[in-house]
Amino acid sequence: MNWDQLFTMQKQLDTYIENNHDLRGVDIFQEKYLALLVEIGELANETRCFKFWSKKPANEKSVILEEYVDGVHFILSLGLEKGLSYRSDKLEASSNSETEQFNEVFAAAVQFKGEATQNNYNLLFGKFLQLGNILGFTESDIQHAYMKKNEINYERQNTGY
Repeated sequence: MNWDQLFTMQKQLDTYIENNHDLRGVDIFQEKYLALLVEIGELANETRCFKFWSKKPANEKSVILEEYVDGVHFILSLGLEKGLSYRSDKLEASSNSETEQFNEVFAAAVQFKGEATQNNYNLLFGKFLQLGNILGFTESDIQHAYMKKNEINYERQNTGY
């Protein structure tokens, strides 16, 4: 998938938010990083993959996809914050369970926070995309859901969210 379009859209949204909230020139990497962790946690909560004590099933796939693209927004935004981008090569399939993959995503996020290099960004992005594959999302699913959520994010900014 060509991520350039999503990076461009995210840059425009980030600029819009920065202008609306008087954040031009303010370093908000820590806030974006924490937001990513929260979004990953919310995604895990919707899948219920770790809730071994519960028989309640995962939420609907559409809800899980919406939570997933919230994570995509923050991964793109963190890359933009550090001047990094992602070029997708052939993504290797993961044999991990959902829970194991979530743990790998969290570990990659921590590694990226500690050292915001291109390699660590690629690792984080790749682990998150592998998670998407495990959850049953195609690149097309992700792209369409991102665009839909991007519109919602603008609407929220315009209504004082």
